Amino acid sequence: MNEIKFLVVVMLCAIVASLGKAMYHMNQGGQSAEMVQALGVRIGLSVALFGLLMLGWHLGWISPAG
Repeated sequence: MNEIKFLVVVMLCAIVASLGKAMYHMNQGGQSAEMVQALGVRIGLSVALFGLLMLGWHLGWISPAG
């Protein structure tokens, strides 16, 4: 299931990009609506990624390495 691994990497990159956007807006002048929106997107992506990982594990698409 290389597709799921690729999707996880893409979502992690999107989370980091959203966090970077929030940091940029924070440096531009404190708490702005754009910063709050970027942090909200990051939280949503993080929750979606967690759900995707749990679904993939439950359906057998991925298995924990140990």
